[in-house]
Amino acid sequence: MAADRPVRILLSILGLDQHEAGAFAVARLLRDAGMEVIYLGRFGTPATVVDSALEEGVDVIGLSCHSWEYLYYLDELFELLKSRALDIPVVVGGSVLSQDDKNEIQAKGVAATFGPGADAGEIVQQIRHLAESRGAA
Repeated sequence: MAADRPVRILLSILGLDQHEAGAFAVARLLRDAGMEVIYLGRFGTPATVVDSALEEGVDVIGLSCHSWEYLYYLDELFELLKSRALDIPVVVGGSVLSQDDKNEIQAKGVAATFGPGADAGEIVQQIRHLAESRGAA
């Protein structure tokens, strides 16, 4: 990625989770921090997320979760990323993230988690750091 373009993050909600308010808030937060946000909306699948991440040339994939369906889809998402040799960090945020969930999904490869009450500045800082550590920004 060229150093003169903003961090590009793809946001999506997997499965039948229909809770978009948090995703909208985070998209606005990241946009206001100077990032380019590609929002796929609800009813995402691992394949659509990975296809879009590749097409859009994103630096980070963000998943919004307000139901536990994302746990079912993470393995497939990581397998698809691996099969396409894509080294794009995945972050997960949402109201349902318990400490046990955070530990489990980080062990699967999730780069950062943001649970209830996450600090807005920390979210921006972590995503910038992840993008920079893969040569972006």
